Amino acid sequence: MAMLEMTDISKSFFGVPVLQHVNFSVERGEVHALLGENGAGKSTLMNILAGVYTRDSGTVMFDGEKLEHTTVKSSEAVGIAFVHQELNLFNDLRAFENIFLCKEITKKSGMLNKKAMIQKAGELFDNLGVDIDPCVMVSELETGKKQLLEIAKALYANAKLFILDEPTTALNNEEIGHLFDIIRRLKAQGKSFIFISHKMTEIFTVADRYTVLRNGEFINSGNIADTSPKEVTKMMVGSKYSDQEAYETRDCGEPVLELSHLSGHGFSDVSLTIRKGEVVGFTGLVGSGVSEMFQTVFGVLPITGGTLKIKGSEINSQNIHKAMKKRLSMIPSNRKENSVIADFSLLENCYISEHTLSEKLQHIFSKKEKKRFHKLGEILNIKSNSCDDMITSLSGGNQQKVILARWLNTKSEILLMDNPTQGIDVGAKAEIYKLINQLAKEGKTILVNTLEIPELQQVADRCVVFYHGHLQTELKRDEMSEETVMLWATNAINSLEVAK
Repeated sequence: MAMLEMTDISKSFFGVPVLQHVNFSVERGEVHALLGENGAGKSTLMNILAGVYTRDSGTVMFDGEKLEHTTVKSSEAVGIAFVHQELNLFNDLRAFENIFLCKEITKKSGMLNKKAMIQKAGELFDNLGVDIDPCVMVSELETGKKQLLEIAKALYANAKLFILDEPTTALNNEEIGHLFDIIRRLKAQGKSFIFISHKMTEIFTVADRYTVLRNGEFINSGNIADTSPKEVTKMMVGSKYSDQEAYETRDCGEPVLELSHLSGHGFSDVSLTIRKGEVVGFTGLVGSGVSEMFQTVFGVLPITGGTLKIKGSEINSQNIHKAMKKRLSMIPSNRKENSVIADFSLLENCYISEHTLSEKLQHIFSKKEKKRFHKLGEILNIKSNSCDDMITSLSGGNQQKVILARWLNTKSEILLMDNPTQGIDVGAKAEIYKLINQLAKEGKTILVNTLEIPELQQVADRCVVFYHGHLQTELKRDEMSEETVMLWATNAINSLEVAK
């Protein structure tokens, strides 16, 4: 008997159907990948299961019981845990306090039994093989450990089914491996997982079965062993599918960005010359120093040594405003915290940087800004109902396009893109690759930092690999294989040389 059966589920918002007669089931003790592009209906289906939304029609059976009038509280009570991409933890509370929030252990007197809660939290962490101090402030934890804290929190609540929404987005390879080990261990205990991810490598590593949704409809379901990444991608994207390589050869111009022995927080002694119209890929394990170098070039972090030249001019003291005036822009890795202004509309998110540069303009002319936005929206294929909609109403891919529109609106000539396709589906990724290549063709210089080597193969003229804050090597386009990059990114290349 299946642990979960969702049958004939339909849901509409304001008369617009977002789910149409969807069937979805999960067996006991399995990892089930729920796949589809942004906007396919995955989040809506999971929010119905978790009690956030009420379904319009259909039935939900969980652990042999029919779920009626599901709420967040009733969903948690039967054993369904939703570990969101944007973690729902309180940074200003300790680890054990997050676990026992609203589930506190008390003494006979009614006072909190902190000793018992700390001990129980320690046992949970030990069972997971997680090295977390129960008394540590959550704000001090790395993202990977926060993710595992969420799982420990769900385990304490006796969860039987875990919904993991893009759980590896901010994790390094070692943390991903640890998370997968924990998933396998819990699976062996009869726990089930719904695994939502856009990373095919991970899906085919950890999942047993899959279900694909497209445009709010059920497309297919089956065993992972019986399909391939290419077939799954075809199902997700439909008639839009293309396996054509996006990269086009191009001529590059004069040097526009020159780093000579540049040092800063997290990296040192980097020398590099990048030319007009060139796309340079950067990669390395999380914490390798690439993100910090990007932030230093953009003026977020200070230069501690060496020199930086932008279009031939040496920059002695860099800050964000100076960088913007030099026509630099940056798309940081964490959209939610560092790019998207959630309380602003699409239009406001688009024009805010341009008006920061136009200090003499005291007024914002709405008609003029809307005309600019619609023009950029057409170029970037931003899918929205109105430029007055809140940016949070868009999918991750379309939010990223609005941020790109923001910088194109400033007439940016050098774009620093730190993990630009994070949390974006395969269709939107293909559009971003096409945009990068088109912008480079128009003379824009683009630096792309990503852990996904197939991504670099779609856009980059060459690849720069970092390890522990140092530039390890530069690879030509025909040298950019996943195996070669990983040998340099993990410093295994030197181990091989020593072994010889």
